[in-house]
Amino acid sequence: MPFNVINNPEVFERVRRLQIPFNRYGLDRYGISQEHLANVFTVFRPFYERYFSVECYGLEHVPGQGRGMLVGNHSGGIPVDGAMLLSALFFDKEPPRLVHGMVDKFANRWPIVSQWFSRMGQFTGLPEHAVRLLKDDRLLMVFPEGAEGTAKLFKDRYKLLDFGTGFMRLALKSDSPIIPFAFIGGEEAMPVMFRLEKLGNLLGAPYVPVPPHLLPIPLPVHCEFHFGEPMNFEGDGTESDETIQEYIDQVRTRIEALIEKGRRHWRKRIGRGDRERAIEGSTNDTAEEDE
Repeated sequence: MPFNVINNPEVFERVRRLQIPFNRYGLDRYGISQEHLANVFTVFRPFYERYFSVECYGLEHVPGQGRGMLVGNHSGGIPVDGAMLLSALFFDKEPPRLVHGMVDKFANRWPIVSQWFSRMGQFTGLPEHAVRLLKDDRLLMVFPEGAEGTAKLFKDRYKLLDFGTGFMRLALKSDSPIIPFAFIGGEEAMPVMFRLEKLGNLLGAPYVPVPPHLLPIPLPVHCEFHFGEPMNFEGDGTESDETIQEYIDQVRTRIEALIEKGRRHWRKRIGRGDRERAIEGSTNDTAEEDE
């Protein structure tokens, strides 16, 4: 059972306003729990509003109702971007919306975490789960780079890795618009110098990120979301690999443009300070030592 002592009444009221058919026990057909959502978003709120002081631009491009796939860059050593995207659509979208994520399979091996993920509407990344949610007019967040996206070193920040093709076939199969977005600030909040993969394997994760400050805890850096206009593609998901790749390249190009625009805005917003230059210096020194 969740600890209701951390439940904020204002947050719980927003949970009630979600366009989700909860039953009298506060559960929906997928087992998502109003109480779990309220408790989690109560915890997320100070991180969203103060610790990372997240700002959203182009949020009007996210539909207020109906299905959609939010597709963007993955970054930051640990998936802060996912938690903050959930918070953005919950706290700043009117009416609030719940974003569903497809969780990497390794996370479901963690007993308590896996239960909370499912109660929050974050399910194992299986195609059948995604199609069912989209056809039920839900919002789905997708990071096409996969877990490797958060494993990028700071010297490779904001450089997109190869995209998987599954998300595009899902969008076509479910007739869902793709809303591209860029998350800016995550790479600076958690600048990864190197990865401890053996330690990560012992913990049931792909790796443990190591930043300049050594502890794998994000710094309180201002972050931003930049959303682009919805993209619609024609097809039913059975198109040739060449056609699918052409569609994916269009999405990738749009996200890259949003990243570039977002980084320019982010620099003007906070200035390129000594701390960012110090991070670059420390990570470059580490890279030289590794070579």
